[in-house]
Amino acid sequence: MDTLSYKTRSANAATVTHDWWLIDAEGQTLGRLSAKVAAILRGKNKPYFTPHTDCGDYIIIINAEKVKLTGKKMLEKEIDWYTGYPGGRKVANPKTVLAKQPHKLLERSIKGMLPHNKLGSAMYKKLFVYAGTEHPHAAQKPKTLK
Repeated sequence: MDTLSYKTRSANAATVTHDWWLIDAEGQTLGRLSAKVAAILRGKNKPYFTPHTDCGDYIIIINAEKVKLTGKKMLEKEIDWYTGYPGGRKVANPKTVLAKQPHKLLERSIKGMLPHNKLGSAMYKKLFVYAGTEHPHAAQKPKTLK
Protein backbone atom coordinates (compact mmCIF):
# COMPACT_ATOMS: atom_id res chain seq x y z
CA MET A 1 0.00 0.00 0.00
CA ASP A 2 1.33 3.43 -0.93
CA THR A 3 1.37 5.63 2.17
CA LEU A 4 1.92 8.80 0.15
CA SER A 5 -1.61 8.60 -1.25
CA TYR A 6 -3.09 8.99 2.22
CA LYS A 7 -1.92 12.54 2.84
CA THR A 8 -4.41 14.97 4.29
CA ARG A 9 -4.90 17.80 1.85
CA SER A 10 -5.49 21.27 3.31
CA ALA A 11 -7.19 23.86 1.11
CA ASN A 12 -5.72 27.34 0.74
CA ALA A 13 -6.61 30.48 -1.20
CA ALA A 14 -4.79 29.25 -4.31
CA THR A 15 -6.59 25.88 -4.51
CA VAL A 16 -10.15 26.95 -3.63
CA THR A 17 -12.71 27.68 -6.35
CA HIS A 18 -15.70 29.89 -5.59
CA ASP A 19 -18.96 29.28 -7.48
CA TRP A 20 -22.01 31.56 -7.69
CA TRP A 21 -25.41 30.24 -6.58
CA LEU A 22 -28.89 31.75 -6.96
CA ILE A 23 -31.53 30.87 -4.36
CA ASP A 24 -35.22 31.81 -4.48
CA ALA A 25 -36.48 32.37 -0.92
CA GLU A 26 -40.16 32.40 -1.87
CA GLY A 27 -42.15 30.18 0.50
CA GLN A 28 -39.09 28.83 2.32
CA THR A 29 -38.75 28.76 6.10
CA LEU A 30 -36.31 31.34 7.48
CA GLY A 31 -34.24 29.08 9.75
CA ARG A 32 -33.91 26.14 7.37
CA LEU A 33 -32.91 28.39 4.49
CA SER A 34 -30.43 30.28 6.66
CA ALA A 35 -28.76 27.08 7.84
CA LYS A 36 -28.31 25.80 4.27
CA VAL A 37 -26.94 29.14 3.07
CA ALA A 38 -24.54 29.43 6.03
CA ALA A 39 -23.14 25.95 5.29
CA ILE A 40 -22.55 26.87 1.64
CA LEU A 41 -20.97 30.23 2.57
CA ARG A 42 -18.67 28.36 4.94
CA GLY A 43 -17.79 25.72 2.33
CA LYS A 44 -19.00 22.71 4.28
CA ASN A 45 -20.59 21.27 1.14
CA LYS A 46 -17.17 20.82 -0.51
CA PRO A 47 -14.97 17.74 -0.13
CA TYR A 48 -11.89 19.85 0.63
CA PHE A 49 -13.47 21.90 3.45
CA THR A 50 -10.84 23.38 5.73
CA PRO A 51 -12.03 25.27 8.84
CA HIS A 52 -9.35 27.97 8.73
CA THR A 53 -9.80 28.82 5.02
CA ASP A 54 -12.59 30.61 3.19
CA CYS A 55 -13.78 27.70 1.02
CA GLY A 56 -17.34 28.96 0.55
CA ASP A 57 -19.24 30.08 -2.52
CA TYR A 58 -21.05 33.29 -3.42
CA ILE A 59 -24.79 33.28 -2.71
CA ILE A 60 -27.49 35.48 -4.28
CA ILE A 61 -30.89 35.30 -2.58
CA ILE A 62 -33.93 36.76 -4.32
CA ASN A 63 -37.53 37.24 -3.07
CA ALA A 64 -36.39 37.84 0.51
CA GLU A 65 -39.72 39.48 1.37
CA LYS A 66 -41.54 36.19 0.69
CA VAL A 67 -39.71 34.13 3.32
CA LYS A 68 -42.00 32.57 5.95
CA LEU A 69 -41.81 31.83 9.65
CA THR A 70 -43.72 29.01 11.34
CA GLY A 71 -46.20 29.38 14.16
CA LYS A 72 -46.69 32.80 15.74
CA LYS A 73 -43.08 33.86 15.26
CA MET A 74 -43.95 36.56 12.72
CA LEU A 75 -45.65 38.58 15.48
CA GLU A 76 -44.22 37.27 18.76
CA LYS A 77 -40.50 36.84 18.02
CA GLU A 78 -38.33 39.73 19.21
CA ILE A 79 -35.43 41.07 17.17
CA ASP A 80 -33.38 43.38 19.36
CA TRP A 81 -30.28 45.50 18.90
CA TYR A 82 -28.42 48.09 20.90
CA THR A 83 -27.70 51.60 19.60
CA GLY A 84 -24.67 52.22 21.82
CA TYR A 85 -26.36 54.84 24.01
CA PRO A 86 -27.68 54.33 27.56
CA GLY A 87 -31.19 52.90 27.32
CA GLY A 88 -30.66 52.36 23.61
CA ARG A 89 -32.13 48.86 23.28
CA LYS A 90 -34.46 48.67 20.30
CA VAL A 91 -36.96 45.86 19.71
CA ALA A 92 -38.97 44.90 16.62
CA ASN A 93 -40.83 41.85 15.38
CA PRO A 94 -40.14 40.13 12.03
CA LYS A 95 -43.32 41.54 10.46
CA THR A 96 -42.15 45.15 10.88
CA VAL A 97 -38.61 44.29 9.76
CA LEU A 98 -39.96 42.62 6.60
CA ALA A 99 -42.16 45.65 5.90
CA LYS A 100 -39.28 48.15 6.17
CA GLN A 101 -36.16 46.25 5.03
CA PRO A 102 -36.97 42.70 3.84
CA HIS A 103 -33.33 41.73 3.25
CA LYS A 104 -32.27 42.48 6.84
CA LEU A 105 -34.16 39.53 8.34
CA LEU A 106 -32.33 36.95 6.21
CA GLU A 107 -28.97 38.71 6.51
CA ARG A 108 -29.16 38.82 10.30
CA SER A 109 -30.20 35.17 10.54
CA ILE A 110 -27.38 33.97 8.28
CA LYS A 111 -24.74 36.20 9.88
CA GLY A 112 -25.49 34.68 13.28
CA MET A 113 -24.71 31.20 11.91
CA LEU A 114 -21.26 32.13 10.61
CA PRO A 115 -18.06 32.28 12.70
CA HIS A 116 -17.74 35.48 14.74
CA ASN A 117 -14.26 36.48 13.60
CA LYS A 118 -12.45 37.93 10.56
CA LEU A 119 -13.00 34.75 8.57
CA GLY A 120 -16.74 34.94 9.24
CA SER A 121 -16.76 38.56 8.06
CA ALA A 122 -15.08 37.52 4.81
CA MET A 123 -17.68 34.79 4.32
CA TYR A 124 -20.54 37.21 5.03
CA LYS A 125 -19.32 39.58 2.29
CA LYS A 126 -20.10 36.86 -0.27
CA LEU A 127 -23.82 37.02 0.52
CA PHE A 128 -26.15 39.17 -1.57
CA VAL A 129 -29.84 39.41 -0.57
CA TYR A 130 -32.48 41.19 -2.65
CA ALA A 131 -36.17 41.80 -1.90
CA GLY A 132 -37.43 41.36 -5.48
CA THR A 133 -36.63 39.01 -8.32
CA GLU A 134 -34.06 41.30 -9.97
CA HIS A 135 -30.34 41.19 -9.14
CA PRO A 136 -27.27 42.81 -10.75
CA HIS A 137 -25.13 39.64 -10.82
CA ALA A 138 -26.17 38.18 -14.19
CA ALA A 139 -22.60 38.52 -15.52
CA GLN A 140 -21.38 35.94 -12.98
CA LYS A 141 -23.79 33.35 -14.44
CA PRO A 142 -25.06 31.94 -11.11
CA LYS A 143 -26.37 28.39 -10.98
CA THR A 144 -29.81 27.85 -9.47
CA LEU A 145 -29.81 26.01 -6.15
CA LYS A 146 -33.00 24.21 -5.13
